Amino acid sequence: MNSILIRLLERLYLLLVFTFIALPIAVIIVFSFNEGRFPSFPWSGFSFRWYEAIFNEPMVIDSAINSFIVGLFTAIGATIIGFLAAYLDYRYKFRGKSALNFMVVIPPAIPPTVMGIALLAFLSRVGVFGELKSIIFAHIAIASSFSMALISQRLKELDSSIEPAAWNLGATRLQGLLFVIIPHCRNAIFAAFFLSFAISFDEFMISWFVGGMNETLPVRILNLLQGQVSPRINSIGTLIFTLTFSLVISALWFMRKKPK
Repeated sequence: MNSILIRLLERLYLLLVFTFIALPIAVIIVFSFNEGRFPSFPWSGFSFRWYEAIFNEPMVIDSAINSFIVGLFTAIGATIIGFLAAYLDYRYKFRGKSALNFMVVIPPAIPPTVMGIALLAFLSRVGVFGELKSIIFAHIAIASSFSMALISQRLKELDSSIEPAAWNLGATRLQGLLFVIIPHCRNAIFAAFFLSFAISFDEFMISWFVGGMNETLPVRILNLLQGQVSPRINSIGTLIFTLTFSLVISALWFMRKKPK
């Protein structure tokens, strides 16, 4: 009886925590379809008015295109770097390996404001500040850590003797990588790609510091907030949430799939 009560209390606690987290998101989604300008109950009526407004606003469209470009190239770059770093950690033992692993986990641990200022100073010195590629480089520096973590987790499930066995049977190092390692990590690689895309698409602070005049969608939201609050923000926020949530769910789905 006590164990049943404890389980019920645990589930109630989790439900309350989830409700606390999800309620602000639900409010944004609900009022993105409100006909009226101000978020108040009762509704003024159901409408796609604010979605039509953002799709007819060139600056919002341009920032969305920038976010997709940055997200795509960040996902590709972070996945490649994350895979190579994970494979290096899995296959080789070398001096400084612990220091390398420590360096990989540093970027996500640094506050975004500090990271943004540091990247601003560095990218200004190398002459790429204020360009889309500067945002891509900055996002790759953050997302690569998560990419490496996902792929390393899958590599740990692979017996370290399988790849050398392929070498002994006549496979080259490249063939071992292509036909043993990558097939085993395929789902984790896809998961790393989707998660890196989500991290990049949702990131604001670093994009604001290093992007200059090249706005991403979260930065455009900030600019819309300067002055009077526009209900278009609810529509933009709903679209960003839908996309990032879908990407994260896709990443989780691939990570749950076991390699064949």
